[in-house]
Amino acid sequence: MDRVSSFDEPLKKLLGGATAKVMAEHLDLHTVGDLLHHYPRRYEERGKLTALADLPLDEHVTVVAQVADARILMFNNGRGKRLEVTLTDGSGRLQLVFFGHGVHKPHKELLPGRQAMFAGKVSVFNRKMQLAHPTYQLLDASDADEATEAVDAFAGRLLPIYPACKQLDSWRIAKAVDAVLPSAQDAVDPLPAALREGRGFTPLPEALLKVHRPQTKADIEDAKARLKWDEAFVLQVALARRRYADTQLPAAARRPVADGLLDAFDAKLPFTLTEGQEKVSKEIFGDLATEHPMHRLLQGEVGSGKTMVALRAMLAVVDAGGQAAMLAPTEVLAQQHHRSITEMMGELAEGGMLGGSDRGTKVVLLTGSMGTAARRQALLDLVTGEAGIVIGTHALIEDKVQFHDLGLVVVDEQHRFGVEQRDALRSKGKQPPHLLVMTATPIPRTVAMTVFGDLETSVLDQLPAGRSPIASHVVPAKDKPHFLARAWERVREEVENGHQAYVVCPRIGDDAEEEKKGKAKKKATEEDPDKRPPLAVLEIADELRKGALAGLSVEVLHGRMHPDEKDDVMRRFAAGDIDVLVATTVIEVGVNVPNATAMVIMDADRFGVSQLHQLRGRVGRGSAPGLCLLVSEAHEASPARARLSAVAATLDGFELSRIDLEQRREGDVLGQAQSGVRSSLRMLTVIDDEEVIAAAREEAVAIVASDPELEHLPELRTVLAALLDKDREEYLDKG
Repeated sequence: MDRVSSFDEPLKKLLGGATAKVMAEHLDLHTVGDLLHHYPRRYEERGKLTALADLPLDEHVTVVAQVADARILMFNNGRGKRLEVTLTDGSGRLQLVFFGHGVHKPHKELLPGRQAMFAGKVSVFNRKMQLAHPTYQLLDASDADEATEAVDAFAGRLLPIYPACKQLDSWRIAKAVDAVLPSAQDAVDPLPAALREGRGFTPLPEALLKVHRPQTKADIEDAKARLKWDEAFVLQVALARRRYADTQLPAAARRPVADGLLDAFDAKLPFTLTEGQEKVSKEIFGDLATEHPMHRLLQGEVGSGKTMVALRAMLAVVDAGGQAAMLAPTEVLAQQHHRSITEMMGELAEGGMLGGSDRGTKVVLLTGSMGTAARRQALLDLVTGEAGIVIGTHALIEDKVQFHDLGLVVVDEQHRFGVEQRDALRSKGKQPPHLLVMTATPIPRTVAMTVFGDLETSVLDQLPAGRSPIASHVVPAKDKPHFLARAWERVREEVENGHQAYVVCPRIGDDAEEEKKGKAKKKATEEDPDKRPPLAVLEIADELRKGALAGLSVEVLHGRMHPDEKDDVMRRFAAGDIDVLVATTVIEVGVNVPNATAMVIMDADRFGVSQLHQLRGRVGRGSAPGLCLLVSEAHEASPARARLSAVAATLDGFELSRIDLEQRREGDVLGQAQSGVRSSLRMLTVIDDEEVIAAAREEAVAIVASDPELEHLPELRTVLAALLDKDREEYLDKG
């Protein structure tokens, strides 16, 4: 075990208290192992030694030359400084320039007559070749041998540039790495020898040396290939062990019965299921029929019919004598699901009631804001088994909620729930219930293999017949105000044609907290007129009623309204009594009003790519085509506008989720992204390294199948234990 202990050595033992403190507080580096896994962000090239007469343009060079003269020039009315230094080496002349704070040190050191080495990229300014802000090292002209040695060490090097902080810059981190680099020899290699040799990987100690102190670019590629593989492989082994452990848990098999509730429901469906729905249902029913818990992720585009697939799974479980619970992230969504499921089931949702079907069951709703009597009745229906299906919010998780026999948990919009919440609901079964996780946020395959690597994945990528295309356009409100005026005209036209519209804003705009924020924002706005607060539902609704949409029925919907009030607004909007609904993102998921055809998203640049795609999915749900207008004041050349153009250009959620991920990068894939744990992925990027992840998953599955406890791979077990600290282990356990 001594081989591990050098990696666990606290940094303060080797680097001194002050440096170690900065590393711990600002870079979250505590041990020798942490620092050795703090890889360079990039490498600065220093070219081979070149004579001034032979300088190649746009290339990295190193030159040895003498300072001929140096002078400081002022510009920008005396507010800016520029240092110009002229070099000569007998073959030619070259100009160096330094700006701003970078002027002080070279101004003191680069005096006429001094000899030094300079490294940088050759550019042209005013038809003269120059190096801007080169790195340099002074030479002692009196000791020729020492000068030659220094030149050899300086030129042609690849210098690592580390992720740094204000308190500790890259070169000081590089010196600290030099101090701990000998410990790289003690690295515990997690890869089985046969796998390492079969794939031709560099041994781990060598990979660590090469990534920190490469001699050539090939060294960097070698090291990266090995370190990326390790991250993917160790993660996939952790997930494969998780899946294996799940297959060992007992669960009640839930098989639908002939002529039961599911058959009765299918017989009254007014349409046929899509091929995709049939295929996914078959996968789910296959899982439900086994005696270990299903763990399946169902992802499908907005409107692809996920709720229908989930409902049929719930009915199959009720047929088999169990109960099913659906967990929704908001009350609006829970009520919406309850309403649409009871409508789809008709008399089958009135089991035990007058006029209900004898094959039916009771479908109950449970939310935090329900009245005492209704809540008491719902709890009673669950504990007696009278209710086969319950739909609810976090209220389902509370201790007093008990089930007669919970057989299936369906979690809608997984990304909104912490693992603990899912776990709390699952713990309410006599045996672990089956789990179906649904999301309308399309997840690239690689992310599904990592973030949701312990779940089997089903994808619904077909839209049901009757769904209409959605046209999306960016409305540049600042550059072309008449475009915004036209947007409101389009909303009017849709309403005149008998349709309805949504207007979405980032903010509600009414409470005291916002007032405080408002004062701070007002101050910021006065200092910088471009920084205005995000547009608010209440203000925009008011403006529209008085101005562009005067005469139409305009109502608001947001999260701080009383649940009954929200439900009333949604019912009236669904019934067609409201023309335009001005809302926050509470309408992002699950809200289904087929007659709503237009959506205007204000300050669209303040929303994420996936969120915009989700919101847009609220329109075009009927037979009439949808229209989504993305209103933004962002500058045409800004990244924000590029993001909006990407959303407008495609309806492919998987393509958009890729763009979204590329912009946000991954959080910690093993620990919860929001837990603040430093990312366990330092070299691997889930978007670019799909092949590595897929291959690592294959190897991991094979290894875990043959040796679930990793008894014959003690090194791999040791590395896993270090990666899966207590928090992450619990996270995976609960996932």
